[in-house]
Amino acid sequence: MQFKAVIPAAGEGRRLKPHTHTTPKILLQVAGKPIIGHIMDRLLLARPDEVIVVVGSQGDQVRSYLTSEYRCPFRFVRQTDPRGLGDAVYRAKDAFSGEPVLVLLGDTIVDLDMSKMVGRGNVIGVQEVEDPRRFGVVELRNGYVSRFIEKPDRPRSNLAIVGVYFFKESAGLFGALERLIARGSTTKGEFQLTDALQLMVNDGVKIRTRTIKRWLDCGTRAAMLETNRYLLAKEGHYRPRAGSVIIPPVFIHDRARIDCSVIGPNASVGADADIRGSIICDSIINQHVVVEHTLLEGSILGENSVVRDSPRRLNLGGFSELEMG
Repeated sequence: MQFKAVIPAAGEGRRLKPHTHTTPKILLQVAGKPIIGHIMDRLLLARPDEVIVVVGSQGDQVRSYLTSEYRCPFRFVRQTDPRGLGDAVYRAKDAFSGEPVLVLLGDTIVDLDMSKMVGRGNVIGVQEVEDPRRFGVVELRNGYVSRFIEKPDRPRSNLAIVGVYFFKESAGLFGALERLIARGSTTKGEFQLTDALQLMVNDGVKIRTRTIKRWLDCGTRAAMLETNRYLLAKEGHYRPRAGSVIIPPVFIHDRARIDCSVIGPNASVGADADIRGSIICDSIINQHVVVEHTLLEGSILGENSVVRDSPRRLNLGGFSELEMG
């Protein structure tokens, strides 16, 4: 069916600094590909008519990656003064004239063929969680959402919203967002998408839920490493390197140089990385990184960083250099 997708992706990624000083959060890599690449791979299975990406101050990098890697009609909308997820989605309003809309968060990989979300009425993805206080949650009545609450202090439901939403008529969504913003109604200082969805429910709009089995968070270093492990088990890639040992699952770009090293398990190595005499496991090594005579575990190295001699666990942003010994 015909629909357009909105990907809000203007967040600063504060919990992922120093990496996001030089790289937009959605371009950080897991399993050999930027986060937004994994999202697009799943989205394109549903054949959207257009993808509207809401970007921040580093939006040119996002535009360059997406337009070079994907044959898809894109529209880029700037949100240089982020005021919450509701505000981010509302920035895409001018791209719509009432047609269906699919909203996908830019820092979350929902491991689902998005064609399974499209065309089945108004529906949002949810998952049961142990601590609902960290999330937006929903309460249900007679199979439909009766209440949305953003990060409740005393949750009465453990159904967390996982960052994928489909609405048959975008006019209802953007109308609710417009009312929210016009009133200046904020929660925790931001315009929340959940508050607009509550207005829709109050107006009688029926919204169902779909349980998402796998929801991959990329909001912290630990979450990125966990997501990297999961995706490598499904989407790993490498070719043997003479004189080195590769222990799957891994992703090693064909242009990476590996010499006298042990890579894996659960390691991702980007293009033009140069690794010599090292052991690397459970780590993300981005493109153009140099690693020499080093043991790394549970580490993330930003592009163009250099590490030599002996550290064990690192979280280096792009263009950093560490030399010991």
